[in-house]
Amino acid sequence: MPQTWMITGANRGIGLALTMELVRRGDHVVAAARDPWGGALAELAAEHVAAVTPLELDVTSDDSVAAAKAALAGRPIDVLVNNAGLYGPRDRQGALDTDFDAWREVFEVNVYAPLRVAQAFLPNVEAGSGRKIATISSRMGSIGGNPSGSVVYRSSKAAVNMAMVVFGNAVREHNISVLLFHPGWVRTEMGGGGADIAPSESAGGLIATIDASGMAQTNSFRTWQGETIPW
Repeated sequence: MPQTWMITGANRGIGLALTMELVRRGDHVVAAARDPWGGALAELAAEHVAAVTPLELDVTSDDSVAAAKAALAGRPIDVLVNNAGLYGPRDRQGALDTDFDAWREVFEVNVYAPLRVAQAFLPNVEAGSGRKIATISSRMGSIGGNPSGSVVYRSSKAAVNMAMVVFGNAVREHNISVLLFHPGWVRTEMGGGGADIAPSESAGGLIATIDASGMAQTNSFRTWQGETIPW
């Protein structure tokens, strides 16, 4: 039976690839982005009018999230995917030389926004049959991996892992599964052209793993292929 997915950052990269894969298999996608009316997402929505609902959403803005929440009031969402993300500057991410203004901006997008969105659209997920909230994190946020470098991005992903686990424990009694994923090193604007896998491969793996997940997997941190990652 077709499901309804809501995806943030759906206008490019992994978000767009997820949207395309879901439409291809017959699901409906609420495709959220700051500007969902241009580029490949707009073309996809025009071609699949019944399958794609563009939604204007700035995940860093309380007002924008409130407006989007009102627009979707009463509409069930089976799977909510927090995908919108920001890497930050390519320099000054070292522990000994850090761009603190950029760090604040990255936290706004990568940490505050996923929880803001999850809180806002929780009633929609509760009304759906899937009852899943997935957040695209990164293996780079694994403290167990003994990381070095990229302190801005790494710390934001470690922080969102904690935020969503706390959220997952809060909604556990509502039978809503909260999931965290490393999407792989993907050939996107963020990942770069030398990355390992295509967006479609990452999207296909994420969708299959989310499909197979339920309350037994809530608060898990895994790869797009379902392999456990140390916190």
